[in-house]
Amino acid sequence: MTELENAAGAQASAPGEAHSSAGGDADGDRQPAPAPARMLNRVAPRVGRRGFLAMAGGAAASLPLVRARESVAAPRPGERDAQAPLVIARQGSFLIGGSVVTNPGTFDPIALTPDGQTIHGDHAYAQYQIPAAARRYPLVMWHGGGQFSKTWESTPDGRDGYQNIFLRRGFATYIIDQPHRGRAGRATANGTIDAVPGPGPTGEQGIFIRFRLGIWPSYFPGVQFPRNAAALDQWWRQQTPDTAPTSNDMATDPVAALFDKIGPAVLLTHSASGVLGWITATKSSNVRAVYAYEPVTQVFPEGQVPPPVDSGPLGPITGTPIPLADFQQLTKIPIEIIWGDNFPTADQAPSGYPDIEIWQGRIIMAQNFVDLINAMGGQARLVHLPDIGIFGNTHFAMSDLNNVQIANLLSDFLRRHNFDRR
Repeated sequence: MTELENAAGAQASAPGEAHSSAGGDADGDRQPAPAPARMLNRVAPRVGRRGFLAMAGGAAASLPLVRARESVAAPRPGERDAQAPLVIARQGSFLIGGSVVTNPGTFDPIALTPDGQTIHGDHAYAQYQIPAAARRYPLVMWHGGGQFSKTWESTPDGRDGYQNIFLRRGFATYIIDQPHRGRAGRATANGTIDAVPGPGPTGEQGIFIRFRLGIWPSYFPGVQFPRNAAALDQWWRQQTPDTAPTSNDMATDPVAALFDKIGPAVLLTHSASGVLGWITATKSSNVRAVYAYEPVTQVFPEGQVPPPVDSGPLGPITGTPIPLADFQQLTKIPIEIIWGDNFPTADQAPSGYPDIEIWQGRIIMAQNFVDLINAMGGQARLVHLPDIGIFGNTHFAMSDLNNVQIANLLSDFLRRHNFDRR
């Protein structure tokens, strides 16, 4: 048994409750990007510090992709594979939360002025699919920054994404668009819509680097992203803008309302929704666990926020303060954080590429969050995939080429905490 399995298996199981449901290359002759060099590190508590290091100047050795241990989180016998038909008992969608603004005055059906008219907005959108004989706890999947629910649907190269993978494994799935994003674009205040990605670090070539596909125009050796032009085109096209400014409360209140509507469930977050997931879990006791993919911002009790962590020329990484009582809510649920490959971790030299170096401080701050949760009696883990023999993952592990293997880790988490019961 691996150290990961031993430690995780000792964690307590969450109590169960029934839920109710609501109604090749982009350019075939490209050479691989210089692979970040691997360095030996001191072992920090609860997380390994191996990983790839993007060296300044891009000079490093090419490393082969290593197949993960076959024994980790294999699906149970009888779970449907990708070739089997999907069997869905119920599906639908709804809008939830938000606000209503009413203009002063009285509506005149002849004059049709703004007087007395209303605008409904600032809500979230949820699309649900519920299989026959669903497991007790649904999975709620929240996209990251510049994304919408497409993150969890089909992958850029057309394979099953998490929505289908976990339907086949018997889980009800709810994929959401947060307020002012995707299918929840209606806002009650005007905003400026800019093209996303924009110029600079968040332009398309910039995010190719930032989300760790490679150093444009070359891919990292062994990267778990499909190397063909059609997949890259699809991936770039799933970026989407905000329609208006969105505060943390405006984003999280509708998602907390979603959990109040559907009952106890497990929340999956990605990137920028990481901090929103932590906050949502403090607002609804129906968030029974949080499984976070590379959350870029962490919360800490007021007065206990760690010092900022240097992370390259794009600025230090800081924590978000919340009331102590709210933070203590997070110590009552299982938490697991997943980080991918091809960036420097703690005790490694920084990368010379600013869009790679931004991750070093974020994983360090995430470890600080995990350590504090556990010091206060919680059950949290940070898993750096290279430390368990899984290499090459980008910022989008849930849609990478090995996303079934990554999904197996989530299935293992759900099994350990009894969230896979029917």
